[in-house]
Order: sequence, then C-alpha cells, then structure tokens
Amino acid sequence: MQTVTAWGKSPVEANDFPGFVSNRVLMPLLNEAMFAVFEGVATPDAVDQIFKLGMAHPMGPLALSDLIGLDTCLHIMEVLQEGFGDPKYRPCPLLKQKVAAG
Repeated sequence: MQTVTAWGKSPVEANDFPGFVSNRVLMPLLNEAMFAVFEGVATPDAVDQIFKLGMAHPMGPLALSDLIGLDTCLHIMEVLQEGFGDPKYRPCPLLKQKVAAG
C-alpha cells in the first residue's frame, strides 16, 4: 500500500475474486445499454445523453464502450459468462454484430 501511495494513487482493498470489481459491475452496464439500443428502447445518442444528464456520468455507456473498444468489451463479457456460467453476462447480439463488422 505504501508503494501505491508513493505513486500518488489511492489504494482500495478488495478480495481476490474472478472478474474484478470494475469489470463485474461496469461491463454488464455497458452490455445492457447495448441491449436497450438493440431492442429499440432508445437510440444510442439518447442512451448516452440519459446517463450524462440524468446520472452525471462524464460520458454515456455507449461512448465508453467505443473508448474501451467493442472487441475488448465482447471479450470481457465472454470471459465473465464462461467463468461464472451466469446468463446476466450474455453479450448483446448487437455487440457481437458490431465486432464482427469491424
């Protein structure tokens, strides 16, 4: 912890568990945003604006997915689904289509 603090970072303790805290929480959020578009609930711009304006996120989940890389998002979702065997980690078909299309 002292090394992390010396680097000017703030250490946060979490238990060693598959998927890490960040990926287990963030990736299903991004995936569900994609499902909202896939199912015609809202346009991509509307989804991102709702998160920016209504939830004070600095960027919307779809913009964040693009920043991370859709291929990376898909890979993480597949690893989580395989590792946990839980359907909540099933990648959105739209995500698969976008990655396949390049």
